[in-house]
Amino acid sequence: MKKIFKNLLVASALAAASLTGISASAAGERYVLVSHAPDSDSWWNTIKNGIALAGKQMGVEVEYRNPPTGDLADMARIIEQAAASNPNGIITTLADYDVLSGPIKAAVASGVDVIIMNSGTPDQAREVGALMYVGQPEYDAGYAAGLRAKGDGVKSFLCVNHYINSPSSTERCKGFADGLGIDLGNQMIDSGQDPGEIKNKVLAYLDANPKTDAVLTLGPTSADPTLLALKENGMAGDIYFGTFDLGSEIVKGIKADVIQWGIDQQPFLQAYLPVVVLSNYHRYGVLPGNNINSGPGFVTKSGLTLVEKFAGEYR
Repeated sequence: MKKIFKNLLVASALAAASLTGISASAAGERYVLVSHAPDSDSWWNTIKNGIALAGKQMGVEVEYRNPPTGDLADMARIIEQAAASNPNGIITTLADYDVLSGPIKAAVASGVDVIIMNSGTPDQAREVGALMYVGQPEYDAGYAAGLRAKGDGVKSFLCVNHYINSPSSTERCKGFADGLGIDLGNQMIDSGQDPGEIKNKVLAYLDANPKTDAVLTLGPTSADPTLLALKENGMAGDIYFGTFDLGSEIVKGIKADVIQWGIDQQPFLQAYLPVVVLSNYHRYGVLPGNNINSGPGFVTKSGLTLVEKFAGEYR
């Protein structure tokens, strides 16, 4: 019995040494996440928290890079620079296929593994040679929101698009219109990203179109000023209001019955999961067989407990 126990201890020690060797051989991995977001967009703080936590848990180096003004040509150059720095992998958004597919394909051709997250589509991810896609299909999310609003009696709306040069943003508005069964037409406005300008444009549109049933915003950048606009014109709580994404002011709006729902695409997962997937892929050669849809999920007043606690941080 003692001999058997001793042999088991030796086997356990050898197994532990083997596992230690595997981890050690993977040391020094570095991953770069490149987003299309400008510095002013606070929604991406959750993305930054996601990669930071994944990097800490997986024991790898992570970097976040973005074009300060949101310029996509600048983003393309950042992807090229990231690839030239020879990382183990790049995690990037695909906000505009025409502008970004070239640099991404070049990165893949140079031997860098790529995962597409947040924007773009699974088909586009496959076309550029990425390992997989992690994110929310934007048109489908908009369509689901439109169906929900249609069931609530909405027949017309204003879509406040604060990032109109990103095709994925327009897909949200288009999907919402199709879900309602109406044409998008001129119901989408280019609001820009300045809070004061967004508020004034929302006020002007609703003043010119007083029979508008609903407002759809695409994230905190447009939702927060829209909340101020509705408070100013007295429509807060009276007009149907849905939004993409979450944030502290959006959560307050849902809690106060001013916003009916927020579409949670779970940005934390969009940043966290690619780091975990790439780390395990490079260490053990394992890779999920399918793309990962991180959303959409609808957050309403009845489900705010954890969302309220972590809004803007992990939700």
